[in-house]
Amino acid sequence: MPQPDPLTGRAQATRRSAGAQLDRLHILPLRLEGVVLERRGVRLLDELSFQLERGPCSVILGPNGAGKTLALRVCNGLLPPDAGRVIWDGPDAHQAARGRALVFQRPMLLRRSAWANVDYALRLRRIPKPERDQRIETVLRETRLLTLASRPARQLSGGEQQRLALARAWAMDPSVLFLDEPAAALDPGSTRALEEAIRAVRASGTKIVMTTHDLAQAERMADEILFLHQGRLLEQTPAADFFAGPRTDEARAFLKGEVL
Repeated sequence: MPQPDPLTGRAQATRRSAGAQLDRLHILPLRLEGVVLERRGVRLLDELSFQLERGPCSVILGPNGAGKTLALRVCNGLLPPDAGRVIWDGPDAHQAARGRALVFQRPMLLRRSAWANVDYALRLRRIPKPERDQRIETVLRETRLLTLASRPARQLSGGEQQRLALARAWAMDPSVLFLDEPAAALDPGSTRALEEAIRAVRASGTKIVMTTHDLAQAERMADEILFLHQGRLLEQTPAADFFAGPRTDEARAFLKGEVL
């Protein structure tokens, strides 16, 4: 079950300290309507329909091959569906691409310092330097990377690199942050540090949508579960209800550790 977040007050103060110039676009809710994705005659996403609202941490859960990453990429606009619609309904929906960010399972970092990685992303948005510096200091501090700001990004540990990718995305102040198996290759300590950072991002007002096949992590992080199997959405339900008693045979088998 989601745990009380000790970072909430600090993260809210952090957002206020970043100044009134933060340019978050409100693009939620997000609706998928009958989304189909096919490759070489194989249906990878099958009539996928759901709605994501502001607020709750939504975890897309399922076994390997369920379509979790594909669903995330369709939501983020990286993969156009073969059928169906992806609809952003917020007041700034026409600028949806600027209001969302995606952190991949393997961080894509530039050959420069941790600070410069974040700075480059903000310069692309034409953020003035004083505000860039303030945002960078804020997100690096909140992700426990400020003391490593001058270190080459590719010399950081795996967990530090993933937190840097998270910090870079957070600095853009997205309305929605998609995370694809963010802790898949991390040790327990690095996973804990990353999850704390994700909670801080969420507390700042950013909607978190993340994929995982790790049941323990889903219990710690999720407010709602979207359970996928073979490209189909079988359940979308509050996390507490899902873990107490899923409705489908496939979800019950998954919780028992059975191979689907």
